[in-house]
Amino acid sequence: MLKIGIIGTGGIAAAHIDGYRRFADECEIVALCDVAPGRAAALRAQPGLTSARAYERVEDMLAAENLDLVSIATPPSTHAELTIAALRAGVDVLVEKPMAPSLEECDAMIAAATENDRILSVVAQNRFRDDMATLKEVLDSGLIGPVSHAQVSSAWWRGTAYYDLWWRGTWESEGGGCTLNHAIHHLDLTLWLLGAPRAVTAVLTNAAHENSEVEDLSVAVLQYDRALAEVTSSVVHHGEEQAIVVHGRHARVSQPWKVVADAAEPNGFPVPGGDPGRVAKIEALAASHRALEHVGHPGQIGDMLGAVRERRRPAVDGTDGRRAIELVTAIYQAGIERRTVDLPVSADDPYYRAGTLVERAPHFFEKTTAVADLPGAITVGSSSAIDD
Repeated sequence: MLKIGIIGTGGIAAAHIDGYRRFADECEIVALCDVAPGRAAALRAQPGLTSARAYERVEDMLAAENLDLVSIATPPSTHAELTIAALRAGVDVLVEKPMAPSLEECDAMIAAATENDRILSVVAQNRFRDDMATLKEVLDSGLIGPVSHAQVSSAWWRGTAYYDLWWRGTWESEGGGCTLNHAIHHLDLTLWLLGAPRAVTAVLTNAAHENSEVEDLSVAVLQYDRALAEVTSSVVHHGEEQAIVVHGRHARVSQPWKVVADAAEPNGFPVPGGDPGRVAKIEALAASHRALEHVGHPGQIGDMLGAVRERRRPAVDGTDGRRAIELVTAIYQAGIERRTVDLPVSADDPYYRAGTLVERAPHFFEKTTAVADLPGAITVGSSSAIDD
């Protein structure tokens, strides 16, 4: 029975707790930790957690417990420090997205995992969704032909009070705005589906949140060898209607699911009705997808538990988490410096280092409110929305 600790007991911790509960025959949550006085102890009242011990200091939890795995579900600026502490204590780590605000911190986390022979995984739960797995299977099949254009819409909506929470809305404590903390899901999926681009250009703004210094909207263009991908990162889009649309030479596929395949007349104009044979092949491949046993956080947690037991690489490791941060870094650098940024980002680039965004990023507005907690539940507006 693997012994699990949860570090950070705010809203997203519930997804981790639910995930571990799905595997009650494999693991047990034995420790909860949160720096907010009484918060971890209050969570123990939930079913299945009454025997867990509560801590307010990570050092105390790591010293007192013989843990196999911890989930880190704290604000982004704390991820590196907490992850490294757990790895050095001999504990495997599943850390929430985003991995860390800087590539420097990501590399320190990966190094700590290697040096201590521990497993590090970064949450990318949307890879564990049937719709996204189906899209990847179709793209990998080659049926749509070489990719020419992708449109990725990470469309969220948040009211101004969202940024009143103490750690949100500043470059120092949140690490960035919607590009880092919301679109990280879609950026990870873009890398998973299409691979890494060779260059990035972007623009950033704050269109609707005057109590936040970070961006609430960015638009990036990713350049591949011949293809382009547009990525919109937003918390200003009403309805949260998200989509990933991929156009290949022979067909277009997307989630929400749609398949279109055009064919050319001798003069190059579209044939009425397109290419129904190719559409049928793509639809048949999609229909053959074998449903995942567990989806979202439970899917990734199940994989991570297997990795811990078998001492193997998890489906999403620290290198995967770092790739997403590298893309975010390039988007921020391109938007702030108003230029195209080539990838990869090298270690001698100022934007590789922790603190550069704090020094160089614009304050679109000054943060005006900082409350300890916000009332109410986390809600996602659209049925097509990527899990937060």
